[in-house]
Amino acid sequence: MAHWLFKEEPGSYSFADLQRDGTATWSGVANALAQKHLRAVKKGDRVFFYHTGDEKAVVGVMEVTADPTPDPEDEAGKRVVVTVKPVRALKSPVTLAAIKADKAFAAWELVRVARLSVMPVPDEIWAKVEKMGAA
Repeated sequence: MAHWLFKEEPGSYSFADLQRDGTATWSGVANALAQKHLRAVKKGDRVFFYHTGDEKAVVGVMEVTADPTPDPEDEAGKRVVVTVKPVRALKSPVTLAAIKADKAFAAWELVRVARLSVMPVPDEIWAKVEKMGAA
């Protein structure tokens, strides 16, 4: 099982919306590198839900329920989407400020490539964010 982080503006679609809906198709990813990462996502992978905008925080955990499929909105046929379901909200959101303040996160894409909307999360970083969010 791999770990990922997906970003979304909470005013557009929040973790609470996902919890209410029970499942969602993660779409609208246009960046080539983010699409490359999205193609690597597999059923059963775990994903941090990151609220962008004013919040800038990891707020929840999702599970991928199906391998990537072609994006029905992409007429060119180059993009993919994945289906996710909520697992749990973090007890305490893990803010970008807290992540940037810890040197252990310095090489992570969330810190280095701020605009990337889909990125891998190394196991050691996943564990550290989980611990921070459990407080």
